[in-house]
Amino acid sequence: MLQSKTIKIDGVGSVFLERSKLARRMNISVKPFTGVRVAVPYGLSFESAEKMAFSKVRWIKRNLSKVKELEKRQTAISNDLPSIDRTEAKKKLALRLNELSRRYGFTYNRVFIRNQRTRWGSCSARNNISLNMKLLKLPNDLIDYVILHELVHTREKNHSKSFWAELNKFVGNAGELKTRLKEYSP
Repeated sequence: MLQSKTIKIDGVGSVFLERSKLARRMNISVKPFTGVRVAVPYGLSFESAEKMAFSKVRWIKRNLSKVKELEKRQTAISNDLPSIDRTEAKKKLALRLNELSRRYGFTYNRVFIRNQRTRWGSCSARNNISLNMKLLKLPNDLIDYVILHELVHTREKNHSKSFWAELNKFVGNAGELKTRLKEYSP
């Protein structure tokens, strides 16, 4: 069974059709630096996915223009910033994590500093914290926001109202910081 297929749509370009075990219904996404993707659940044909893509051309074009603008801004930001030394990142981020965890009474198991493409950070069920070394390209308040976000996950394992209330105790304006963080991309 064919797992993926690429089609061309005038005025849009390439559209990637891909089988997905997770998709319950067909959905279209337009993402920076990746383009247009249609998730196709097993049991549905690529022909029906193509029809859906062609029927949503106006929506795709509208979102593609937004994504292109975002790509331009992110590329400009990235080009203005210096490259990051992995050893330096491990030292600086681990030090800041320790400072914030001690200051606010958090405990975590282990820390991993990685070069990730899609996430700024994560916290596992065992309270292992992973931080993206590219955090060093962010302003200090956003670095602290990401670190505190993951530290709060050592207590609250989801993004419930109580999670955001807890995070706000430490950063004061989590919603604003979350919005600002979206201006950057790992």
